[in-house]
Amino acid sequence: MKMNSFFKVAGHVFEVKLNDDASPLFFASMDNYAPFKLESVDGLPLAFSLEIFTENVRVDFVEETRQVDEGQEIICGKNAESLPTFEFLLGGKSTGVLVCHDEFQSGSLYVNGTLPAHFQKFALNNSLMVLYALATSCKNTVLFHSAVIARENRGYMFLGKSGTGKSTHARMWLRRFSNADLLNDDNPVVRFEEDGVWVYGTPWSGKTPCYKNSRVPLAGIVNLSQAPQNKIRPIKGIEAYMALVVSISGMRWDKKVADGLHATENRLAQEVKMFHLECLPDENAAEVCYGAFTEVSAQ
Repeated sequence: MKMNSFFKVAGHVFEVKLNDDASPLFFASMDNYAPFKLESVDGLPLAFSLEIFTENVRVDFVEETRQVDEGQEIICGKNAESLPTFEFLLGGKSTGVLVCHDEFQSGSLYVNGTLPAHFQKFALNNSLMVLYALATSCKNTVLFHSAVIARENRGYMFLGKSGTGKSTHARMWLRRFSNADLLNDDNPVVRFEEDGVWVYGTPWSGKTPCYKNSRVPLAGIVNLSQAPQNKIRPIKGIEAYMALVVSISGMRWDKKVADGLHATENRLAQEVKMFHLECLPDENAAEVCYGAFTEVSAQ
Protein backbone atom coordinates (compact mmCIF):
# COMPACT_ATOMS: atom_id res chain seq x y z
CA MET A 1 0.00 0.00 0.00
CA LYS A 2 1.38 3.36 -1.04
CA MET A 3 1.72 6.17 1.49
CA ASN A 4 1.48 9.81 0.56
CA SER A 5 1.70 13.29 2.03
CA PHE A 6 0.80 16.72 0.68
CA PHE A 7 2.67 19.98 1.10
CA LYS A 8 2.08 23.60 0.11
CA VAL A 9 4.93 26.00 -0.68
CA ALA A 10 4.18 29.54 -1.87
CA GLY A 11 0.60 28.53 -2.56
CA HIS A 12 1.51 25.56 -4.78
CA VAL A 13 0.51 22.10 -3.57
CA PHE A 14 2.56 18.98 -4.29
CA GLU A 15 2.38 15.33 -3.33
CA VAL A 16 5.10 12.95 -2.18
CA LYS A 17 4.29 9.23 -2.53
CA LEU A 18 6.20 6.22 -1.26
CA ASN A 19 6.19 3.19 -3.55
CA ASP A 20 5.46 -0.20 -2.02
CA ASP A 21 9.19 -0.92 -1.76
CA ALA A 22 9.90 2.24 0.26
CA SER A 23 10.01 2.32 4.05
CA PRO A 24 7.44 4.50 5.85
CA LEU A 25 10.41 5.80 7.84
CA PHE A 26 11.36 7.80 4.75
CA PHE A 27 8.78 10.41 5.76
CA ALA A 28 10.51 10.72 9.13
CA SER A 29 13.52 12.26 7.38
CA MET A 30 11.34 15.06 5.96
CA ASP A 31 11.37 17.18 9.12
CA ASN A 32 12.13 20.33 7.12
CA TYR A 33 8.78 19.88 5.32
CA ALA A 34 6.71 19.70 8.52
CA PRO A 35 5.70 23.41 8.54
CA PHE A 36 4.40 23.01 4.98
CA LYS A 37 2.45 19.78 5.39
CA LEU A 38 -1.28 19.71 4.67
CA GLU A 39 -3.67 17.45 6.52
CA SER A 40 -5.95 17.43 3.47
CA VAL A 41 -5.95 19.03 0.04
CA ASP A 42 -9.72 19.66 -0.15
CA GLY A 43 -9.74 19.60 -3.93
CA LEU A 44 -6.76 21.94 -4.32
CA PRO A 45 -4.98 21.45 -7.66
CA LEU A 46 -1.61 19.72 -7.57
CA ALA A 47 1.40 21.45 -9.09
CA PHE A 48 3.18 18.09 -9.28
CA SER A 49 3.55 14.67 -7.69
CA LEU A 50 6.75 12.79 -6.82
CA GLU A 51 6.88 9.02 -6.27
CA ILE A 52 9.86 7.56 -4.41
CA PHE A 53 11.38 4.14 -5.11
CA THR A 54 14.09 2.85 -2.77
CA GLU A 55 15.03 -0.38 -4.51
CA ASN A 56 18.41 -0.17 -6.26
CA VAL A 57 17.32 0.39 -9.88
CA ARG A 58 19.73 1.42 -12.62
CA VAL A 59 18.43 4.35 -14.68
CA ASP A 60 20.32 4.91 -17.92
CA PHE A 61 20.29 8.31 -19.59
CA VAL A 62 22.41 10.50 -21.84
CA GLU A 63 24.04 13.47 -20.14
CA GLU A 64 23.41 16.87 -21.74
CA THR A 65 24.78 19.22 -19.11
CA ARG A 66 25.76 19.35 -15.45
CA GLN A 67 25.92 21.85 -12.62
CA VAL A 68 28.73 21.69 -10.06
CA ASP A 69 28.68 23.62 -6.79
CA GLU A 70 30.82 22.96 -3.69
CA GLY A 71 30.93 19.17 -3.93
CA GLN A 72 27.36 18.89 -5.18
CA GLU A 73 26.53 17.96 -8.77
CA ILE A 74 23.35 17.74 -10.81
CA ILE A 75 23.69 15.86 -14.10
CA CYS A 76 20.90 16.67 -16.56
CA GLY A 77 19.91 14.64 -19.62
CA LYS A 78 17.27 12.40 -21.17
CA ASN A 79 16.55 8.70 -20.87
CA ALA A 80 15.74 6.26 -23.67
CA GLU A 81 12.17 7.59 -23.77
CA SER A 82 13.45 11.18 -24.12
CA LEU A 83 12.16 12.04 -20.65
CA PRO A 84 14.06 14.71 -18.68
CA THR A 85 16.34 12.93 -16.21
CA PHE A 86 18.47 14.29 -13.36
CA GLU A 87 21.12 12.53 -11.29
CA PHE A 88 22.20 14.03 -7.96
CA LEU A 89 25.76 13.54 -6.71
CA LEU A 90 27.14 14.43 -3.29
CA GLY A 91 30.89 14.22 -2.79
CA GLY A 92 31.14 12.36 -6.11
CA LYS A 93 28.65 9.68 -5.02
CA SER A 94 25.32 9.18 -6.78
CA THR A 95 22.42 9.66 -4.36
CA GLY A 96 19.45 9.24 -6.69
CA VAL A 97 17.99 9.72 -10.16
CA LEU A 98 14.84 11.69 -10.98
CA VAL A 99 12.82 10.96 -14.13
CA CYS A 100 10.22 13.61 -15.02
CA HIS A 101 6.91 12.92 -16.75
CA ASP A 102 3.92 14.87 -18.09
CA GLU A 103 5.74 18.18 -18.58
CA PHE A 104 7.07 18.06 -15.00
CA GLN A 105 3.69 17.42 -13.40
CA SER A 106 4.98 14.13 -12.05
CA GLY A 107 8.29 12.47 -11.34
CA SER A 108 9.86 9.21 -10.19
CA LEU A 109 12.83 9.33 -7.82
CA TYR A 110 15.01 6.24 -7.60
CA VAL A 111 17.25 6.19 -4.54
CA ASN A 112 19.40 3.42 -3.16
CA GLY A 113 17.69 2.47 0.09
CA THR A 114 20.98 1.16 1.50
CA LEU A 115 22.59 4.62 1.42
CA PRO A 116 22.91 6.64 4.65
CA ALA A 117 19.88 8.80 5.37
CA HIS A 118 21.59 12.11 4.53
CA PHE A 119 22.33 10.88 1.00
CA GLN A 120 18.70 9.91 0.47
CA LYS A 121 17.53 13.24 1.86
CA PHE A 122 19.90 15.07 -0.49
CA ALA A 123 18.31 13.28 -3.45
CA LEU A 124 14.80 14.01 -2.17
CA ASN A 125 15.40 17.71 -1.53
CA ASN A 126 17.01 18.23 -4.92
CA SER A 127 14.28 16.28 -6.72
CA LEU A 128 11.55 18.35 -5.12
CA MET A 129 13.37 21.61 -5.87
CA VAL A 130 13.85 20.62 -9.51
CA LEU A 131 10.22 19.57 -9.95
CA TYR A 132 8.96 22.63 -8.09
CA ALA A 133 11.02 25.06 -10.16
CA LEU A 134 10.00 23.46 -13.46
CA ALA A 135 6.34 22.75 -12.67
CA THR A 136 5.71 26.33 -11.47
CA SER A 137 7.82 28.11 -14.09
CA CYS A 138 4.72 29.20 -16.03
CA LYS A 139 2.81 30.22 -12.89
CA ASN A 140 4.46 33.57 -12.11
CA THR A 141 6.72 31.73 -9.69
CA VAL A 142 10.50 31.40 -9.44
CA LEU A 143 12.81 29.51 -7.08
CA PHE A 144 15.86 31.60 -6.19
CA HIS A 145 19.36 30.89 -4.95
CA SER A 146 19.34 33.69 -2.41
CA ALA A 147 19.22 34.70 1.23
CA VAL A 148 16.21 36.70 2.46
CA ILE A 149 15.76 38.99 5.44
CA ALA A 150 12.33 40.13 6.63
CA ARG A 151 12.20 43.51 8.37
CA GLU A 152 9.09 45.50 9.23
CA ASN A 153 7.00 43.11 7.12
CA ARG A 154 9.12 43.63 4.00
CA GLY A 155 11.47 41.19 2.32
CA TYR A 156 15.01 41.96 1.15
CA MET A 157 16.76 39.42 -1.07
CA PHE A 158 20.52 39.05 -1.47
CA LEU A 159 21.92 37.50 -4.66
CA GLY A 160 25.46 36.60 -5.69
CA LYS A 161 27.75 33.83 -6.83
CA SER A 162 28.49 30.98 -4.44
CA GLY A 163 30.98 32.21 -1.87
CA THR A 164 30.09 35.87 -2.33
CA GLY A 165 28.69 36.17 1.17
CA LYS A 166 24.90 36.14 0.88
CA SER A 167 24.47 34.36 4.21
CA THR A 168 27.13 36.54 5.82
CA HIS A 169 25.39 39.72 4.68
CA ALA A 170 22.09 38.39 6.01
CA ARG A 171 23.76 37.79 9.38
CA MET A 172 24.98 41.40 9.37
CA TRP A 173 21.35 42.53 9.07
CA LEU A 174 20.41 40.32 12.02
CA ARG A 175 23.20 41.82 14.11
CA ARG A 176 22.51 45.41 13.11
CA PHE A 177 18.70 45.46 13.22
CA SER A 178 16.90 44.00 16.22
CA ASN A 179 13.64 43.68 14.27
CA ALA A 180 15.16 41.72 11.37
CA ASP A 181 14.47 38.01 10.88
CA LEU A 182 15.90 35.42 8.53
CA LEU A 183 13.14 34.16 6.22
CA ASN A 184 15.30 31.77 4.20
CA ASP A 185 19.04 31.32 3.76
CA ASP A 186 19.35 29.63 0.38
CA ASN A 187 16.24 28.86 -1.69
CA PRO A 188 13.27 31.23 -1.27
CA VAL A 189 10.39 31.45 -3.72
CA VAL A 190 9.13 34.66 -5.31
CA ARG A 191 5.64 34.79 -6.75
CA PHE A 192 3.58 37.48 -8.47
CA GLU A 193 0.01 37.50 -7.18
CA GLU A 194 -3.04 39.72 -7.53
CA ASP A 195 -2.00 41.79 -4.50
CA GLY A 196 1.65 42.22 -5.47
CA VAL A 197 4.92 40.32 -5.48
CA TRP A 198 5.73 38.16 -2.46
CA VAL A 199 8.77 36.28 -1.20
CA TYR A 200 8.16 33.01 0.63
CA GLY A 201 10.05 30.75 2.98
CA THR A 202 10.52 27.16 1.79
CA PRO A 203 11.62 23.73 3.07
CA TRP A 204 14.96 24.31 1.32
CA SER A 205 17.46 26.52 3.11
CA GLY A 206 20.93 25.14 2.46
CA LYS A 207 23.19 24.65 5.47
CA THR A 208 21.07 26.86 7.73
CA PRO A 209 17.92 25.17 9.14
CA CYS A 210 15.41 27.94 8.44
CA TYR A 211 12.13 26.39 7.25
CA LYS A 212 9.49 29.06 7.73
CA ASN A 213 6.05 28.77 6.18
CA SER A 214 5.53 32.50 5.88
CA ARG A 215 5.67 35.29 3.33
CA VAL A 216 6.30 39.04 3.13
CA PRO A 217 5.94 41.59 0.33
CA LEU A 218 9.18 41.82 -1.64
CA ALA A 219 10.75 45.24 -1.03
CA GLY A 220 13.76 44.72 -3.26
CA ILE A 221 16.68 42.66 -4.49
CA VAL A 222 20.39 43.29 -3.97
CA ASN A 223 23.17 41.71 -6.04
CA LEU A 224 26.29 41.40 -3.88
CA SER A 225 29.99 41.45 -4.68
CA GLN A 226 32.96 41.49 -2.33
CA ALA A 227 34.91 44.75 -2.17
CA PRO A 228 37.23 46.74 0.13
CA GLN A 229 34.44 49.24 0.76
CA ASN A 230 30.65 49.44 1.08
CA LYS A 231 29.14 51.11 -1.97
CA ILE A 232 25.67 50.72 -3.46
CA ARG A 233 24.00 51.81 -6.69
CA PRO A 234 20.67 51.05 -8.40
CA ILE A 235 20.61 48.66 -11.34
CA LYS A 236 18.01 48.42 -14.08
CA GLY A 237 17.40 46.93 -17.50
CA ILE A 238 19.67 44.20 -18.79
CA GLU A 239 22.00 44.40 -15.76
CA ALA A 240 19.10 43.75 -13.41
CA TYR A 241 17.71 41.03 -15.67
CA MET A 242 21.02 39.16 -15.87
CA ALA A 243 21.50 39.31 -12.10
CA LEU A 244 18.13 37.56 -11.79
CA VAL A 245 18.73 34.94 -14.49
CA VAL A 246 21.87 33.50 -12.89
CA SER A 247 20.12 33.27 -9.50
CA ILE A 248 16.92 31.51 -10.59
CA SER A 249 16.54 27.75 -10.96
CA GLY A 250 15.21 26.34 -14.22
CA MET A 251 15.83 24.18 -17.28
CA ARG A 252 16.29 26.90 -19.87
CA TRP A 253 16.76 24.58 -22.83
CA ASP A 254 13.07 23.66 -22.51
CA LYS A 255 11.21 26.41 -24.40
CA LYS A 256 8.06 26.37 -22.30
CA VAL A 257 10.04 26.57 -19.06
CA ALA A 258 12.37 29.23 -20.46
CA ASP A 259 9.46 31.37 -21.67
CA GLY A 260 7.76 31.18 -18.28
CA LEU A 261 10.93 32.09 -16.41
CA HIS A 262 11.66 34.95 -18.80
CA ALA A 263 8.23 36.46 -18.27
CA THR A 264 8.66 36.49 -14.49
CA GLU A 265 12.27 37.66 -14.63
CA ASN A 266 11.30 40.50 -16.94
CA ARG A 267 8.55 41.63 -14.55
CA LEU A 268 10.93 41.51 -11.61
CA ALA A 269 13.54 43.58 -13.44
CA GLN A 270 10.92 46.17 -14.34
CA GLU A 271 8.80 46.31 -11.19
CA VAL A 272 11.08 45.55 -8.23
CA LYS A 273 13.77 47.85 -6.82
CA MET A 274 17.22 46.38 -7.47
CA PHE A 275 20.69 47.40 -6.37
CA HIS A 276 24.29 46.27 -6.72
CA LEU A 277 26.16 46.36 -3.41
CA GLU A 278 29.93 46.21 -3.22
CA CYS A 279 30.51 45.26 0.38
CA LEU A 280 32.61 44.18 3.28
CA PRO A 281 31.38 41.50 5.72
CA ASP A 282 30.40 44.08 8.34
CA GLU A 283 27.33 45.70 9.88
CA ASN A 284 27.92 48.95 8.01
CA ALA A 285 27.16 47.07 4.79
CA ALA A 286 23.70 46.29 6.19
CA GLU A 287 23.19 49.96 7.05
CA VAL A 288 24.27 51.09 3.58
CA CYS A 289 22.00 48.50 1.96
CA TYR A 290 18.89 49.30 3.97
CA GLY A 291 19.57 53.02 3.66
CA ALA A 292 19.39 52.79 -0.13
CA PHE A 293 15.87 51.36 0.05
CA THR A 294 14.86 54.04 2.56
CA GLU A 295 16.10 56.81 0.27
CA VAL A 296 14.28 55.39 -2.76
CA SER A 297 11.03 55.01 -0.81
CA ALA A 298 11.23 58.62 0.36
CA GLN A 299 11.53 59.96 -3.19
